[in-house]
Amino acid sequence: MINTGTVDPIRYPIGTFQAPQQFEDGKVQEWIAAIRGLPNDLRAAVFGLNDEQLNTPYRDGGWTVAQVVHHLADASMNAFLRTKWGVTEDDPTVKPFAESEWAKTADACSLPIEPSLLLLDGLHARWTTLLESMTEADFHRLIQPEGALRPMPLYVLTALYAWHGRHHTAQIVSLRKRKGWWG
Repeated sequence: MINTGTVDPIRYPIGTFQAPQQFEDGKVQEWIAAIRGLPNDLRAAVFGLNDEQLNTPYRDGGWTVAQVVHHLADASMNAFLRTKWGVTEDDPTVKPFAESEWAKTADACSLPIEPSLLLLDGLHARWTTLLESMTEADFHRLIQPEGALRPMPLYVLTALYAWHGRHHTAQIVSLRKRKGWWG
């Protein structure tokens, strides 16, 4: 479910997200595996980077590598809570978070990345346990993103965050390749 048409390959190295139109159990299992694997994939992507490299924007005008790591922790916390609300409440309205503003806070700009990597380890273990326990009916449950025109089924939310983790990890990997920071 990725659009690789005419998008900026530095900003969207794996293409933009395209929401699935229907539930497919095999796809859901792939998305859960991607969510489960994000902490390890992200650790591999940032392994060995020094402070100067971690404070390098992945693109002109973009976030630094460290901000991307902290953003993934912020986004995963929000996605986990949205999933929990969707499973436990009927059509909950979920508030978006101001990603660009969150990326400017002290914890996103000056904290080492290890606390966010540790947070992702525990959070993704809990989140995938929840996702693996869900039935097909659970994945069809709806959340209402504030300001959105229509509700979102939890299988679409799962697809979105599987893509999201791969997307930001690929931004870091792409930067490392462009800068020759491997090895």
